[in-house]
Amino acid sequence: MSPDKSQLARFSSMISALVSCAVFAAIIANGPGVLAQSTATAQASSSSSDQSSGSPATTLSVQVNVVNVLATVRDKHGKIVPSLTQSDFVLTEDGRPQNIRYFTKESDLPLTLGLLVDTSLSQRRVIDQERTASHSFLDQMVREDKDKAFIIHFDKEVELLQDLTGSREKLEAALDSLQTPELKRASTGSNDPSDSDPGSGRGSGRQFGAGTLLYDAIYLASDELMKKQQGRKALIVLSDGVDRGSKESLETAIETSQRADTVVYSILFKDDEMDQGSRGRFGYPGMGGGGGGPMGGGGMGGPMGGGGRRSGGGRRQEEPRPDGKKVLERISKETGGRLFEVSKKQPIDEIYSQIEDELRNQYNLGYTPDRTSADAPGYRKIQLTAKPKDLTVQARQGYYAER
Repeated sequence: MSPDKSQLARFSSMISALVSCAVFAAIIANGPGVLAQSTATAQASSSSSDQSSGSPATTLSVQVNVVNVLATVRDKHGKIVPSLTQSDFVLTEDGRPQNIRYFTKESDLPLTLGLLVDTSLSQRRVIDQERTASHSFLDQMVREDKDKAFIIHFDKEVELLQDLTGSREKLEAALDSLQTPELKRASTGSNDPSDSDPGSGRGSGRQFGAGTLLYDAIYLASDELMKKQQGRKALIVLSDGVDRGSKESLETAIETSQRADTVVYSILFKDDEMDQGSRGRFGYPGMGGGGGGPMGGGGMGGPMGGGGRRSGGGRRQEEPRPDGKKVLERISKETGGRLFEVSKKQPIDEIYSQIEDELRNQYNLGYTPDRTSADAPGYRKIQLTAKPKDLTVQARQGYYAER
C-alpha cells in the first residue's frame, strides 16, 4: 500500500533534517571557510513496490552556506580563556545580528602552516636565531600524520624552499638552507650582487639588487597554496615589516589572505643596528627588487609555478620610510592573527610558544548569513564579542561573499 501525501511530506521533512545535520557536521569537520557551501542530495523511496511500479523516488537537495570563524579569547591579564560556551558569544555581520549555529572548541583539526622568512640584508644578523627557533616550533606543531607546512623565503625574490609536507625532515632541511643574499654570494663565490643561488634550480626572473618582497610573499603564499587547503590555516611571517619592491600592495596581500581564510601571525624581528646603518643605502624608493625571482615576477619556481594576478601593472609607489611594525600589525589584525615583537624580555622561542598555545586553544564558530551572496556580494565585516566582562576576542574582521 502506497503512502498518502501527508505521510510522504513528513518522511521528506525527516530526511531533509537528517541531511542538514550531516552537512553541518561535515562543514565543522572541514574547519573555517570564507563561505563554505555544501550541497547534499538524498534519495528516498517509500517501498520496493514503488520502485518496481516505476513511481518516482523522492529527491531532496539541501544547500547550506556557512561562514566559519576561528577565535581566541583572553582575559584582562592576557591569558587564554578556553572554557566558554556558544551562549557566551555575540556575532554581527555588517552590524546585523547573526545566529551562531555551530560551535566547537577544536584543537585537533588539521593545521596547514606557512612559514615566511625575511632573508633580506636587514635580517642577516638575526637569521640564525630565526632558524633555530623555527626548527623547534615546527617540530612541536606539525603532526606528521595530520598537519602540513611549507617554507618560503623572501628578499629580492620570493622562493618556495619546501612545498606542503608533513615531513619534519624535509622542513628542517629547508630551514637549514635559509641564507641572506650576502651569505649566499659568499657560499657560492659569486661577485654579482643580483645573483641567486645557482644551485637552487628555481627560476631566472629579473632582479634589481636589494629588495624585500614582503607583500608579494604573503600574496603568493595565500593565493597559490593556502586557498586550496581545508581546515585551519595560518601564516607566520618573520620580518622587520619593511617592504621594498613588491608588485602587490599591502591591501592586496591582506585581501588575498582573507579570501584564503588564512590567519597571519607576524613576528617583528628587527636588527636595530642594521636598521640605523642602512637608512642611507636602502631608505628610499628605487633600490628595491622589481618583482623578479622564482616567485616574485613572471613565474614561480618549483611546484608553485604560474604568474598569478598582479595589481597595478608596474612597480607600485613606496613610502620612503614605512613603519614596519604598523604594517605587520595591520596584516595580523585584519586576518585574525596577532603581532609579536622580539626583544630581550620576549625572545623568539617564547613567542613561538605563545603562538603554539593559541593555535591549540581556538573556538570554531559557524553561522549562516541572513543575506545571500547575490543580495550583498563583496566584503562583509564581522564583529565577534564575548558577553563576560573583561574578555577580548581575537578573530578575523570580515570575509568576501562571492556571487
